[in-house]
This record gives sequence, structure tokens and C-alpha cells, in this order.
Amino acid sequence: MAEHELVVRADRALTPEGERPVSVVVDAGRITDVLDGADTPVTARNELRLAGDEVLLPGLVDSHVHINEPGRAEWEGFASATRAAALGGVTTIVDMPLNSVPPTTTTDNLKTKKAAAQGKLAVDVGFWGGAVPENTGPTTTGALFDLWSEGVFGFKAFLSPSGVDEFGHLDPEHLHSAATAIGDCGGRLIVHAEDPKVLAAAPAVSGRSYADFLASRPDEAEHAAIALVIETARRTGVRAHVLHLSSASALPLIAQAKQEGVPLTVESCPHYLTLAAEEIPAGDTSYKCCPPIRDVANRDLLWRALQDGTIDCVVSDHSPSTPDLKDLDTGDFGTAWGGVAGLQVGLSAMWTEAEGRGVPLAEVVRWMSAEPARVAGIEGKGAIVVGNQADLAVFAPEEPFRVSVGELAHRNPVSAYDGAELKGRVRRTLLRGVEVTAHSTNGRMVFRA
Repeated sequence: MAEHELVVRADRALTPEGERPVSVVVDAGRITDVLDGADTPVTARNELRLAGDEVLLPGLVDSHVHINEPGRAEWEGFASATRAAALGGVTTIVDMPLNSVPPTTTTDNLKTKKAAAQGKLAVDVGFWGGAVPENTGPTTTGALFDLWSEGVFGFKAFLSPSGVDEFGHLDPEHLHSAATAIGDCGGRLIVHAEDPKVLAAAPAVSGRSYADFLASRPDEAEHAAIALVIETARRTGVRAHVLHLSSASALPLIAQAKQEGVPLTVESCPHYLTLAAEEIPAGDTSYKCCPPIRDVANRDLLWRALQDGTIDCVVSDHSPSTPDLKDLDTGDFGTAWGGVAGLQVGLSAMWTEAEGRGVPLAEVVRWMSAEPARVAGIEGKGAIVVGNQADLAVFAPEEPFRVSVGELAHRNPVSAYDGAELKGRVRRTLLRGVEVTAHSTNGRMVFRA
């Protein structure tokens, strides 16, 4: 009998065929067999046997993370972000083209980003390119083709101001130009969808009231922008993806577009699915993000849309900053940086909420592993199947814990989840069959095939 490198034995494992006992065989970093039964005879140099309260999961794929290095590494960096990812069961992340300086909008800037990541990765990291006014005009779209040829997974665009000067937003003309170019190369356009005209007409916000902040980012801003994205995808044929959907008001529009065959996918985030406006304390700007966390009724509709497939996947939109930029001392929602830091606890937060709703763990894991991989176009990840990389997570779904922001691995001790009582803890994460430790640098940069 041939000797394999590793066998992982689990009485409970989440596979595409359902939850079942398996022996997962690993050679050269890939899954070479998935055998029925946790005690199936197989010879391996190394063996990992899960405890009775543990479930074997595919490593999660988080396609929406702001690492911010280089240029704003004091907000977050490759080492800290990938370590936090591993502690949350995430084995692959895709870095957003902002808020690093320079942004990933040219091939030279991508080279700078890759150099900054070298030797710092605890998990695998891919990259999105950016579509900005400087590279989406009729004479400049060649920059998008060049980035695509370098293996970015697609292109992010904002329809409203991004919050950083070096990453401008697209007007409808530039959006159409970008969509045409991206569609021509077979790429994917991913969009922060809020309408700037609606935002400009909304009440200005200052002070500690979360209700006032919510009123400044109304549902109609998302609804109008998503309508533009859908129409652009319909006219150009580009594969379009709506980022961080927070407003349920746009769900009928999205469902209709999908039914018509518009090439559209949609994500939401744990903070929209587990937190609610009614529960946010005055002045607690750790909850500020754009688009905003909305009310309980809205949250219920997002869950329904996840379950019926209108929303495709769940990713973190981990967007941290230094504490001073969150204006925690004044609690002013008008001036604080917008972004929730939750990369490490997303799975636990989602599972805690899902269990209370009677949603099985397998569904949560699919939304956070196979589906983000499919949407982003990442091959060989997101499921426990023969041929995939042996990216695995060991999860104890019944273990309770209280989030302490000072114990999280991301760079700055600010998170909307601080103090949350959650259920389900990641105990181990394996990347290509090797356990990720506090000092692991075995992660690789991954690119579109």
C-alpha cells in the first residue's frame, strides 16, 4: 500500500455530497482522495484526527479584503491580515485595489503590491484591479487589458466617492467604457453601488446619532446604482458583481435581472447579516461602514435572499483603519472612517446567527467558500474534492466565546464585533495540508488562470 503524505480523519466533514465521515488523503498539497469513513485504512506519514466536537471544512475564500499595504500598512498589512484570515478559517483572500498607495490600477502598481506582499503571507492572496477615470476612457482602457493579462481576478469600480483621493469614482460614461473593455477581455466588473446624486441629496450627517448616519446613506442610493449596473451589464454583456449589498430594497430588481439572464452576481457581508441598526450604540463608530448596516427587517430579507440564491455569497469587506481615524473619542459618524474590521470572526458570527434561524452549517460554509471562489473565478479551492488544494479548517461549532478585540490578529484593536458572544471557533487551519501557525509564511500569491 502506497504511503501518502497526510490523512485527515473526521467523523463530520462538509463535502459537496453532504456532511459525512471521511478520510481526506493529501499529497503534494492537494487532495488526492476523499474516502468514506473516518477509519478507512490508508497509510500516511502524518495523520490528523479531529476531535468528536469538530467539523472539517474547506478553507474559506474571502474575495473582499482591504489589506492596504503598501502605503497605508499602519491600517492593515499582509502579515497581520493573512494571520487574522487563518485564525478565522480563511485560506484564500483577494485584496481590493484600494486603500493601498499606489492603488492597483496599473501593471506597475500591481508589481509594487506584489513586492510588498513577498514573504509575508500566512494564506494565499490574489488581487483585484481597479477601474478609475484614468484608465477607463476611450484611449486608456488598454491599462485594463494589461492588468487582466497579469492575472488580476477582475476590476473594482466605485459609482460614488471612494473615500480616498487616489481612487476616483466612475460616472455612467466611464462605467460603460470600462464595462465594454472588461467584457471584451472576458473579465469581471465588481462595483461599489451607491448613487452619488442620491447621496448628495440626502441629509448631511454629523454627531453621534447612528439614525442620522443611516439617513445619510438611504436605500435609494443602492437601488439606483444597482439599476445602473444591471443596465450596463445588459447592454455590454460584461459579467457584473454587486459588492457588499446592504439594502433589501434592491432584491426584486436583482432577482428579475438574474431571471432575465443578465450576467450578475451579488455578495453581502457578515455585518449586514448579523448586526442591526437598532442595536448600534450612539457614538460607536466601529459600526460605521458604507453602505450602512440597516434595520432588523432589512436583515431578515437579506437572509431570505441568501437562502433563495438571489445573493450568491458572503465575504467580509474587512476594511480597517487606525483607531484615530474612527474618531472613537468623539463618536462622530460624519467624520469617522467607514469600514468594519471582521475578517477573523466572520464565520463564527454567521454561524451564530444562522443556527438561530435554523440554517445548517453546510449552507453557511458554502456561501463563504465554494460560492466566493466561483464568483471570483478562483480554481482549485473552496470545496473538499479530489484535485483541489488541501486548504482545510477545523471548526468546533458548539464552542462559545466572547470576542475581545485586543486578542484579534488584525493590526488595530477596533471591531464592531468587540464583546460579541459568538458560537463556533476555528481551532486549526491548513494551507495545502500544512497547519498555519503564528509564524507561517507559506502563503502564495495566486492569479487568474
